[in-house]
Amino acid sequence: MKWGIISDTHDNLPSLRKAINTFREQNVEIIFHAGDFISPFTARLFEGFAGRLIGVFGNNDGEIIGLKKAYETIGEIHQEFFLGEVQGKKIFLTHKGDLIPCMAKSGDVDILIYGHTHRQEIKKSGNSLIINPGECGGWLSQESTIALLDPESLEARIITL
Repeated sequence: MKWGIISDTHDNLPSLRKAINTFREQNVEIIFHAGDFISPFTARLFEGFAGRLIGVFGNNDGEIIGLKKAYETIGEIHQEFFLGEVQGKKIFLTHKGDLIPCMAKSGDVDILIYGHTHRQEIKKSGNSLIINPGECGGWLSQESTIALLDPESLEARIITL
């Protein structure tokens, strides 16, 4: 079982298509999206993905009602953050990383996921694994990246598309 982690897609359809195809090839069951989807039409690329999507809105996601409606058959998009248990792991998912240090310090969360910075990060902090997949859109860094996570071993890696 693998999980996919993506952020800051910013309507870059070719990069998003590559990411979803990679997730399919890797037999990803759950995709965590750390925000900045941008437009509702991006949901159509997820059609046929057999897994589930859990996402949060980013600071550039203005059409919240349209995004929620477009993604409702694929998964769920939360307002500021998602905090919950998924397959036995406690997850904190957010767009901006402001709360990540506090959540890591608490020791109550297994996996902390954020985006917004467009910079990749995988590191341990106490009992928590912190992941920022970088930017799938690739607009700022000219590099489109996602992350794959094995939730059993808590091993994660960045994939350049």
